[in-house]
Formats: sequence, structure tokens, C-alpha cells
Amino acid sequence: MPKFALGAAALAAALAFTAAAPATARSDTPQSTAPAAATTRHLSGRLPDGASWIADVPADWNGTLLLFSHGYGPTTAQNAPSPAAGRALLAEGYALAGSSYDPNGPWWALESAERDQLATQEAFAAAAGRPARTLSVGQSMGGLVNARLARDAGDRIDGALGLCGLVAGGVDLDNYQLDAEYTIASLLAPDEHLRLVDFADQDAAAATAARLTAAVERAQATPAGRARIALAAAYLNLPDWAPGQNPPAPGDAEGQEAQQYAWFAQGVLSFIVPARYSVEQSAGGNTSWNAGVDYAGLLRSSEHADEVRALYRTAGLDLRADLTTLTRGARVHADPRAVRRLERTSTAGQGLAVPLLNLHTTSDQLVPVQQENAFTARVRAAGDGALLRQAYVARQGHCAFTAAEIVAGVHALEHRVATGRWDGRTTPTALQRAARALGLDGAAFVPYRPTRLVVGRHHS
Repeated sequence: MPKFALGAAALAAALAFTAAAPATARSDTPQSTAPAAATTRHLSGRLPDGASWIADVPADWNGTLLLFSHGYGPTTAQNAPSPAAGRALLAEGYALAGSSYDPNGPWWALESAERDQLATQEAFAAAAGRPARTLSVGQSMGGLVNARLARDAGDRIDGALGLCGLVAGGVDLDNYQLDAEYTIASLLAPDEHLRLVDFADQDAAAATAARLTAAVERAQATPAGRARIALAAAYLNLPDWAPGQNPPAPGDAEGQEAQQYAWFAQGVLSFIVPARYSVEQSAGGNTSWNAGVDYAGLLRSSEHADEVRALYRTAGLDLRADLTTLTRGARVHADPRAVRRLERTSTAGQGLAVPLLNLHTTSDQLVPVQQENAFTARVRAAGDGALLRQAYVARQGHCAFTAAEIVAGVHALEHRVATGRWDGRTTPTALQRAARALGLDGAAFVPYRPTRLVVGRHHS
């Protein structure tokens, strides 16, 4: 099978997994815009590494190019985060362009993505004319590409807009996901001896995901099982607000766990476990480890620690014993060369060269909003905090933005680039007002501050 192919079941889960997104927003499925009118020019071409690129240029082009970096999934050229957002941006005069990334590599395409995006910018300039301004826009994994471009691209881009970006980077992602998978395997399926890293292929990873999900589904039937599901969810940074439901009341441990279970039941593991194989392909080996991790200390860093403790008390379970079991059994070691390679290709936040505005939904099951907290700390440590702004949308689902929210983000970023000042344009009130004034499809910007990302490792 092709080295980047998913098993059939996992592929269906990966491409259909858009829980709670509004009708105008999708997660990491291929997206490109249809021309908004007959006068919109559609351009396409091929890059030296075989990547394809596409662009749409409206007749009344305003001179700004939006260079879109797509998320994890098939290496198909995309130039907008959703069809509705693409149509709205074209109607405002923006040109849109984006690449597939290298089609010969894994879907975790960080080895080629920056290069292909900048090559797309040059190909666009040759075909349509050099833009007066280029704004980078990135979604999900493409949000990591976008943050790296905001750091690395120098004067080739003028500003960047991140959407549900995986800005904590690949190493942190693999590690906190490993913690959750290890907890499920150790406490809910201890006799199955599941392989969690170094998968032979994505079918093997999909099989592990299915068995982990089955273990969670069985466990939900008992108080002890629900307590251990909550523990795994805490390590996964999994939100407790699920699609079609109201947020649980503060202190409602049973309600919190029920909504976290809903995310598991809808297939979150069937997305993230097969994706690990793609990351391992890209890095050349296993990039996560838990040897030496203190699982009691890790739980203390979670916003869901009180929920877990309450459920363990209700179940009559010894939480300390389970945490000791996890700590003593933690024996996964990473391949140091693979970790170094992933750090080189798939980290961000070590600095910014241009203004960056990140938007994130508050209940994101695939890229937890807490990633924004980790990213902020790194940008501030690099001395570039003044270039970064973050804003939050109260909605469940990964990349579940309306077109209005995306367009309002573009406008706020463009104001910062044009004036050199943010001028309060990124406050929740200002963004909400601006989005609603567009008359498109609504908005839900809110004041919000993400808690700490539960990961428990340090790396360069």
C-alpha cells in the first residue's frame, strides 16, 4: 500500500471527522474555492518537487494575496479554509493561493510545506503579478506551517492568521497523545498489550485505535471505567463540551466525563492514532516517550484534575494506586534522531518576524486550545510577544469557524500590517462587532484564557 495511505476505516473517520462545525466550516478535509464569478481567474501549476498549486484571482483584486496552508490530510492543493470563507474573501477582492505540499511524502508534510508555500507565492507572482501584500493563513497542521512562516519567511510575507493551529508543535502533540493512549491501554485494556508507537503501517495504527476505542466504550458502563476515561481525557487535554450539548456545570464531574466520552465515541482516537504513523514517517522514527514521566504530577497540571478525583471517589477507586501503576510502567523511549528532526521541522514559537493573529475554538477535540498557552510562552520568551495576538470563539469542534469569523480575522490582521498597530481590533468585542457587521453567518468571539497544556516534557 502507499506509504501515506490510511486504512479504509481510519480514512473514513479522518475525513468525516468535523464534529459540531457549522455548515460553513470543515476540519482537515480538502478545500478549494470555486470562482465566485465568471470574472475570477483560476490558476494552477506544478512546483519542482511535484507539489501542485492553485490560485483564484478576482477581477477587482485588491492587491493582497492570502497564502493558505492546509491541514493534515491528503496532499491536495487548497487555497481557503472553507468554501464559504473563500467566496467571501474573493468577493472582498482578495486573491487566494495554496499548495498541496510534496505529494510523495507523508501527510505530515512539514518537511516540504514552508518551501512549497513560498514557491507557490513566487509562481503566483509570475502568473498574476506580484502582490502588494501577502498574508499567510494556516489551518490546523497548516497553522503550524503558518506560525513557522511567521517566524522564518522574513519580508516574503507581511502578516499571518492562524486558525485552530497546531502551534505547540509535533513533539508535544505526540507526547500528550501518548499519555492518553498509554492510560487507556494500561488501565482499561491491560491484557491486550497494545503497540502504541513504532507502527509498521497505518493499518496497524488504525487497528490499535479501534481497540483503544472499544476499551473506552466498554469502560463507560461502570463508575470505575468512567473515572479512568476521565483520567485519560485529562492527559489528552480533551475538552468537556461536546457537540449538540450545553457546557457542563462547574463541578459536575459526571457531566464533564459524559461529554469527554462523547468525543471518544465519535472517533477521536481513530484520527490521532493513525496520524502518529504519518508523523513517525516524517521524522524517521518514534518521536514520543514516557519513561520518567510522573503521572501524578502530570494530573496536577490539568484543569480536569478535580473532575478525575471526584469520579475516583465515587467509584471507590484508589487514584494514587493507578497513578503509581502508570508511572512505574512508563517505559516508552523515543528515537533521539527522530525527536531532533521533528523539533527541526515541526516546532514554532521560537520567534516571530511579522504580526500573527491566532484564532481558536474553545472546545477543540483535535488541537486543544491549551496549545495557544504553550505557544504564547515560547513567543514571549523569544521577546516577540508584541507581535502576537490570540482570540477565541465559543464553539465545539476543530476548526469550526464561520466565514464571518475568518474574514474578521483577516481584516484585523490587515489593519495591523497597514498601520503598525493592533489598535484594539483583536479584542473579543471588536472582533465580534466586526464579524457580525459583515452580515454573513454569525460569530461567537468571547473573552477566554486557555489553561496550561498538559504535556510534562521539556525539549529543545
